[in-house]
Amino acid sequence: MCTYKFSCLCFVFVLLSACNEEVKKDQLVHLIGQTQGTTYSIKYFHTDTRDYQPELDSIFHEVDFSMSTYIDESIISKINNSNRRVKVDKLFKEVFLASQEIWRKTDSVFDPTVGALVNAWGFGPEGKINLDSLKIDSIRAFTGLEKVSLDDKNYFSKTDKRIRLDFNAIAQGYAVDLVARFLNGKNIENYLVEIGGEIRAKGKNLSNNFDWLVAIDNPLQKENRSFIATLKLKNMALATSGNYRKFFIDSLTGEKYVHTIDPKTGYPKKSNVLSASVLAAECMLADGYATAIMAMDIEKSKVLLDSLSNQIDAFIIYLDDNNKLQKYITPGFKPYLIE
Repeated sequence: MCTYKFSCLCFVFVLLSACNEEVKKDQLVHLIGQTQGTTYSIKYFHTDTRDYQPELDSIFHEVDFSMSTYIDESIISKINNSNRRVKVDKLFKEVFLASQEIWRKTDSVFDPTVGALVNAWGFGPEGKINLDSLKIDSIRAFTGLEKVSLDDKNYFSKTDKRIRLDFNAIAQGYAVDLVARFLNGKNIENYLVEIGGEIRAKGKNLSNNFDWLVAIDNPLQKENRSFIATLKLKNMALATSGNYRKFFIDSLTGEKYVHTIDPKTGYPKKSNVLSASVLAAECMLADGYATAIMAMDIEKSKVLLDSLSNQIDAFIIYLDDNNKLQKYITPGFKPYLIE
């Protein structure tokens, strides 16, 4: 009987102790800064409000040292500036293999070896050169992902020393994925990572206990920013590519040139597609496919999306033959939209 009373007292004591303990709640942490020539915003909820800024800065530094064409000592710059075999790191390898996959599935429309053409048209770290059809054809002679290779010891080779790589169309999305992996490793279940407009979300926004809300810019709005669509994002990545901001106007001809280079012609793509927003499990793939869609006409984009319906979905904004704004939305994208 005494043993029973003692046990009951212990049970009551444990209950009272538990009630007196303060239950820790997830707190919002918001980190902002600059990387890769753009801005980033990282929001997450966790009971541990420790500042992860040093670790994130280290991630961004690794990406830059591996793939930035603006850093002379980066791995990609060493490859671009020599004809020697260069050993690459795991970051470079992962992005290159993903690029190969997208290159194959888009019939070489997505091609990171357009670096020389990107530079020639004035969209890279080097100044624009005076171009004509002969110069463009000569540059195209040393473009093509089939002209480079990566062996099983992670040594990268190219068949022509003039070949230049440019991962700008996929590296930003990859950086988003790396941050997401870091947060996953810290057992953070609710976050929104955004770098230069490329986004990856997990869980919910616990401030309102609702899915993360993101928006797609209206490509025809030139001054005051507005949105053409809003969507709820959960456990998914979103990347948007558009021809409505990155362009230059030739001072002699007045012609507008967009930043998407068509590797099949060597010229900036003239298309009625204004923007492509792509959903995928990984932001790197969403980023790469969004760029590829911008270098296709709308009909070819539809064929591509049908073939990849189990991997990606898209929201495409384009102008029809009457110069009216139109939307093409895949079935898998529609459930994310907020009407």
